[in-house]
Amino acid sequence: MSSQKLNPIYKKENLRQLRRYLNMTQREFICRFLSDGEGTPSMSPATYSNLESKGGRRLDEVILSAAAALNMDSMLFSMKPEEFVRKMDIVLAGTEAAERMSRNAAKKGRIDELLFRLTMYFAEKLMDKELKKGDQIESDRVLAKKMNVGRSAIREALKVLDVLGMIDIRPGQGTYISSAEADFFIIPLSWSLFLNGSQVEDILTVRNLLEVKAAELAAGSAKSAGIRKLEEISELIRRAYEDQNQKEFLEYDIEFHTCIAECSGSRVILSMIQTISNLMRHISGTGMADEAQLKAIYEEHRNVYRFILAHDSSGAAKAMGEHLEQSVTRYNYR
Repeated sequence: MSSQKLNPIYKKENLRQLRRYLNMTQREFICRFLSDGEGTPSMSPATYSNLESKGGRRLDEVILSAAAALNMDSMLFSMKPEEFVRKMDIVLAGTEAAERMSRNAAKKGRIDELLFRLTMYFAEKLMDKELKKGDQIESDRVLAKKMNVGRSAIREALKVLDVLGMIDIRPGQGTYISSAEADFFIIPLSWSLFLNGSQVEDILTVRNLLEVKAAELAAGSAKSAGIRKLEEISELIRRAYEDQNQKEFLEYDIEFHTCIAECSGSRVILSMIQTISNLMRHISGTGMADEAQLKAIYEEHRNVYRFILAHDSSGAAKAMGEHLEQSVTRYNYR
């Protein structure tokens, strides 16, 4: 291995590449490679997330642990990312990790196909007036027979549709078409974003474009009721920030973005942003860990808010774009 090809600046990127290659969330990676014999993790998800995004003094500790478990040379992590990926294909070929990844990918493909079939099935039922919002759907046994798949696959797919807000699973009662106000036919459009694999970066790109446009439209057309709601949420964010109540701060953060989408006046943008947010919450966790990050988000929100109040569409769009660009490093995605 030529020393000219090695550079420690690539370590954090290659660590992220390895985790994604293994199709693991950050929590799963910690459980697999950074836990003791009793399953106690040696670091928190927030600490690990910061190592992937910013590096840090414990980065080598993580790399050495993962490399030893996978029988890899830890020096590989200092290679250029594109070369590192090619090396993984060779080093991990035929290993238990690679076989598990292959099984997960095949399973993901089957679930994606089933989700599409179920979505179209329910949409056709609604269009044919055989179902309406709030109606109970067939049991998983009946659906499994119609889709020619196992009941466990149906149950897994229905859980995803429940997370996306298309259906409502009521334990002990059954499963129902969502009676929420959001248009059922917009949600399948949103879901189509995710049918071609777990491309988190692509999903975030779409979300960012939608949120920037939502801020622009909100500044230009927000009604007084929407502005009042945005003011209320901004005040709640301020109080949570001053109290350093991270849990409430994050909840109001989501409400802030949703309210801006509502103020845009576009039901399609609102529904797609809600769908993406629901999915990202389902597959991710927050990586925020310190006061500095909370302060940055608070100030970025205030900036977006001020431009919307001033009805400055271009300023609101720019401020939202800058906020989303900064937010990429604060979250723990698959």
